[in-house]
Amino acid sequence: MSTTLDTLSPAELGERLRTARESAKVTQAAAAGALDVARTTIVAMEQGQRRVKLDELQKLAKLYGTSLNALLRMEAVHVDLKPQFRQAGGSGDAAIDEAVELMTRLVKAEVELENLLGVQRARNYPPERPLRPGDVVLQAEQDAARLRHWLGLGIAPAKDLPSLLELDLGVRVYVRRLPPKISGLYAYDESVGACILLNASHRRSRRTQSAAHELGHFVATRRAADAFQDEAPDAAREEKYANAFGRAFLTPPEAVQAAFKDVTAGASQLSRRHVILLAHMFDVSREAMVRRLEELGLLKPGSWNWFEANGGITDEQARQVLGEERELDPAKTDADQPISFRLALLASQAWQRDLLSEAQLARLLLIDRIEVRKLINQFESEGEVADAAPDLRP
Repeated sequence: MSTTLDTLSPAELGERLRTARESAKVTQAAAAGALDVARTTIVAMEQGQRRVKLDELQKLAKLYGTSLNALLRMEAVHVDLKPQFRQAGGSGDAAIDEAVELMTRLVKAEVELENLLGVQRARNYPPERPLRPGDVVLQAEQDAARLRHWLGLGIAPAKDLPSLLELDLGVRVYVRRLPPKISGLYAYDESVGACILLNASHRRSRRTQSAAHELGHFVATRRAADAFQDEAPDAAREEKYANAFGRAFLTPPEAVQAAFKDVTAGASQLSRRHVILLAHMFDVSREAMVRRLEELGLLKPGSWNWFEANGGITDEQARQVLGEERELDPAKTDADQPISFRLALLASQAWQRDLLSEAQLARLLLIDRIEVRKLINQFESEGEVADAAPDLRP
């Protein structure tokens, strides 16, 4: 990313200077005094009729309480995901509208910081596979298998699906606390790519299933928005496809059949222990595991209903089987912070490089300046240790 005067036209730079001056409540006369020029010179600069010299720009930046780089930086990509949801019929619900607004803010802040820092997010998107006439469930199973092959997963369990979406595909994934009935949101914008927001209030296994559902939309209906809600009807072909894709991607038939055979070897009945182990292997909920076994014909229909009618399968029973005192879920901890860890890292870098002031960061991240100062202090203290560390290679 260039930050030279040649990056911007005189008219665009002049408009930025005018905006910065007015935001700082500085008069044209005061600006002229700082440069020791006539007020008409400031007017000409702001109207793009007189090119600004570098030393003049540095003095004006200091006077306006901003930085040189902030005045010369690239503009952020405009992001507004709300119209997509209105067109998809997913708006009108206050909870969904708030979640869409949250995702829009997160995407905008991330893209703004990436642009400032010159960070290029790589996209490694698989081919889009639009819905075909016929059985969408069968197509979903086939498309899920193709994507697994494309990713090199084979039939192995897809552990930590949100990280796979971010690191392997380049999808923007956010995990924040949402109303309980909202499992996730998906949207696609050509300028920023595919974006998914998952509910941190849900347990990890459920978020994994929500991520797989939204991955199905990404594969088949990439440019259509989706609001995945609790107990929403799946009458639409798109929803049937996404649900079937999620099941097939997380629990591929061959892998489930092999695991089921190994786990239940020598047993004549399915026990809670069997279900707990299988669900843990595939990182899905216990209910989802049993219903998948029913779907694949490995259990008779109604098996999950039997468990529910007989005390269910509790978290305590799962801890006893797995030997885990608690479910490790770093995403919940991260979601409890004012901003995500990645956004905090980007923001800290922008401040350290004098690209944004504390006030600008507060406005961008929608947090108060006290939180911004805490963030900066945290990374400054860590930076003291890292001062002598090796530089990153270009």
